[in-house]
Amino acid sequence: MKYRVFVDGQEGTTGLKIRDYLSARSDIEALQIDPEKRKDEGARSILLNEADLVFLCLPDAAARRSVSLVTNPNTRIIDASTAHRTDPDWTYGLPELDRRQRLRISESKKVSVPGCHATGLILALRPLIQEGLVPRDYPVTCCSITGYSGGGRAMIAEYEAHDLGDDLRVPRHYALGLDHKHLPEMQQVLGLTHPPIFTPVVADYYKGMAVSAPLFSRLLNKPATPDEVRSVLSEYYAGEHFVRVMPCPDEKFFNLQECNDTNGLDIFVFGNTDRILLISRLDNLGKGASGAAVQNMNLMLGLPETMGLEVRG
Repeated sequence: MKYRVFVDGQEGTTGLKIRDYLSARSDIEALQIDPEKRKDEGARSILLNEADLVFLCLPDAAARRSVSLVTNPNTRIIDASTAHRTDPDWTYGLPELDRRQRLRISESKKVSVPGCHATGLILALRPLIQEGLVPRDYPVTCCSITGYSGGGRAMIAEYEAHDLGDDLRVPRHYALGLDHKHLPEMQQVLGLTHPPIFTPVVADYYKGMAVSAPLFSRLLNKPATPDEVRSVLSEYYAGEHFVRVMPCPDEKFFNLQECNDTNGLDIFVFGNTDRILLISRLDNLGKGASGAAVQNMNLMLGLPETMGLEVRG
């Protein structure tokens, strides 16, 4: 049996990568739209309703419009935009969130793929909040550095231009109004009393990201060492296919590209008895976007969760 899958927004960075995943699958029939009709609502509506499952790789407003075009009650939707991540009628597509999240995703008709920065922060911090170590009113701060592919086609073209300016050769902070679009899901999914202070940074390399969050041991509900924090995380993610809790690396500098070309996410705990640093490492186009979308597709179609995705040993 082949499942019919349509990627609405197949020319964008996330859509192209999803199409790469699908093209390698013998169990998937990828429905194609004439490139000249990709903005034609009538043509798109036909495919949206013929498909067993639809990926929306669109800006928020366009994603909402596509959802309104789906009238087939059997069509399942995976939205890679920000539009529905905090919508209670949609399931948050992070299977590792807790022990029941996979079931919620598999039973859902509408799943929203988490943001890449949010994925890194939530997977590192949520177990510590769930286990009562980090209080919900903790003043969370987060810094994330990512490759320029996270900015989509326009940013990729900007960085890969032959006349790359000096201002693009150095890392650049952005969302300086502290209102990044991933903040609402960070706060809601973590159950925080207040939104974090979040500062993303884009740098002159294609992909790979590190999401870091510092903790003061004295502000925790119970003072903890890095080893104790690592133990909580290791127990929480025991047996997971794509999330690993790592020992401290021997290298002097942190390599944030080790998860590239996989659907994996690695969590590290650094520091001492006073100050702790959590760092999540992932591919912003893998577990941070397209890989996560395919992982959710597998669950929604009742297929092995790891099918078509890179699993590290």
